[in-house]
Amino acid sequence: MSAEKMETTASVSNGAGPVYEAKEDALSPEDLSEVLAAGTKEVHEKAENTQFVKDFLRGRIRKELFKLGAVALYYTYTAMEEEIERNKEHSHFAPLYFPTELHRHEALARDLEYFYGPDWQSQVRCSQATQHYVDRIHQVGQEDPVLLVAHAYTRYMGDLSGGQVLKKVAQRAMKLPSTGEGLEFYQFDGIHSAKAFKQLYRSRMNELELDMEMKKRLVDEAVKAFQFNMEVFEELEEIGKTIQEDVLDAGMPVHGAMGGDINKCPYYAVKTAASGGTAYASQLAMAVLRHPTGQVLLATWFAALAGLAAWYLM
Repeated sequence: MSAEKMETTASVSNGAGPVYEAKEDALSPEDLSEVLAAGTKEVHEKAENTQFVKDFLRGRIRKELFKLGAVALYYTYTAMEEEIERNKEHSHFAPLYFPTELHRHEALARDLEYFYGPDWQSQVRCSQATQHYVDRIHQVGQEDPVLLVAHAYTRYMGDLSGGQVLKKVAQRAMKLPSTGEGLEFYQFDGIHSAKAFKQLYRSRMNELELDMEMKKRLVDEAVKAFQFNMEVFEELEEIGKTIQEDVLDAGMPVHGAMGGDINKCPYYAVKTAASGGTAYASQLAMAVLRHPTGQVLLATWFAALAGLAAWYLM
């Protein structure tokens, strides 16, 4: 890593965590972030067009599935953060080691305690699709740690992008406390500016000493991460068919119900807001306000998927 890039460090504290001053470096098509953007575009488009996501846009809500989505995230992040700790001194991961700022499994544990009660651990289990994801993360961490970069970047950058956009939407739709209970997964107390931190993370990632062959392997691993996420969506969709509970059908329209105006589509607003633009964030707000009761279907997992747009929107 160059001395210039190493200057991109935390320099100011505001009491809630450091402020990161990342430099706006000119990107090269061979930078890892750019290679990943191009290499995952197709699978991202497939993910956003799954039936599961379309159902979300129609506002069909099952709270029990929302809770199961949080369970899946808990097992996924627990596995990933175990492997991150195992490999925190690895030359290809050490520059990306930010446990205070990024780690999520403890926050998810608190969310599950809110939803299930103090004995939540006896009530939840790792589903089959989630177990496949978890097994792959452990395999990567133990056998080929450099590939852990793909999983960490996919998940954490998504959390700081689309996941943040949907936090307040989920809170309002599910009538969760304004103090944040049930949604601590989205709260990054150690990060003052998500945009600056993402710039720092991308800069450090682009400075990793990797040849093009390894970058292509990381793209392949990132594609696998998308596929694992889609498998979890499909599994939850099947579980939803067996759950006997009222469905809150808010009727949030998808593209075809908007007279061809993509700017009115809430999912498009989420994608564009993930780029950090205030105009796009306003667009998302307008999309939500048009349909105030149709705001979340499995917001936990959808927020994570929407945040994956950060692969090529950052």
